[in-house]
Amino acid sequence: MPNLKSIRDRIQSVKNTQKITEAMRLVAAAKVRRAQEQVIATRPFADRLAQVLYGLQSRLRFEEANLPLLRRRDIKRVGLLVISGDRGLCGAHNSNVIRRAENRAKELKADGIDYTYVLVGRKAIQYFERRNQPIEATFTGLEQIPTAADASGIADTLFALFLSETVDKVELVYTRFVSLISSRPVIQTLLPLDPQGLEDAEDEIFRLTTRGGQFQVEREKVAPSQPQSFPQDMIFEQDPLQILDALLPLYLNNQLLRAMQESAASELASRMTAMSNASDNAKELISSLTLTYNKARQAAITQEILEVVGGANALQ
Repeated sequence: MPNLKSIRDRIQSVKNTQKITEAMRLVAAAKVRRAQEQVIATRPFADRLAQVLYGLQSRLRFEEANLPLLRRRDIKRVGLLVISGDRGLCGAHNSNVIRRAENRAKELKADGIDYTYVLVGRKAIQYFERRNQPIEATFTGLEQIPTAADASGIADTLFALFLSETVDKVELVYTRFVSLISSRPVIQTLLPLDPQGLEDAEDEIFRLTTRGGQFQVEREKVAPSQPQSFPQDMIFEQDPLQILDALLPLYLNNQLLRAMQESAASELASRMTAMSNASDNAKELISSLTLTYNKARQAAITQEILEVVGGANALQ
């Protein structure tokens, strides 16, 4: 017969675990909203910067501009910037982006191209260090909701590697936020900057809302930024190439910040989903254990009644 005390203790343990997972789910949801607010807050600067770049692009031929960040060379070594999380308990978020980076490294190796890693997040650092992979730089302990200062520090390292010709190309491997239950690891070329990459396609803003006590994501289409055209007779106080040379690092910083924000939103959404599933599993386990406890208790009561009846018959 099952021990009633051990079943009660296990039920209490599962209930305590359920409280923790539910609290973690709510914390992750609050942080997702903070990440969304930050994305929305940084959009005006990004849009304005893109408009100015479009205007300069209309006045200059980027392909003919001899600027360091636009310069293409023979690719002998690629820097892979991998963005992962510092914490676990977020489903397959970290393992998916790490696997995507590994597959990309294998593709480069098959093509005879050397590679090195620039790693963001403790999970990726631990994984690649254990496998003795070439690592150029690591970043950990950053804000869970990325800031412009975080992106700027990483971008400075990438610029130094590219301009010193330590690497000939920089590729960004991060997790693109799709929905609360879906994210997709993708690869994006960060350096050298492709002039065609300045074209701004229609974008979407994701908002986490609640309806009927349940979390859900609402999508809002955002029209592309309209290029700011400069008058043809405008006289620049500085050479337009110098202005462009100063703006391109800002543009790349913004691109990196946006990728870090999407990766953070994906991690938090994955943690929400994982903790929600854990809470549901705990609820089912509590129901199963309660049923087992009630059956065992009923059997114990029945056994006691039988013993009393048997003792009474023996006295007669």
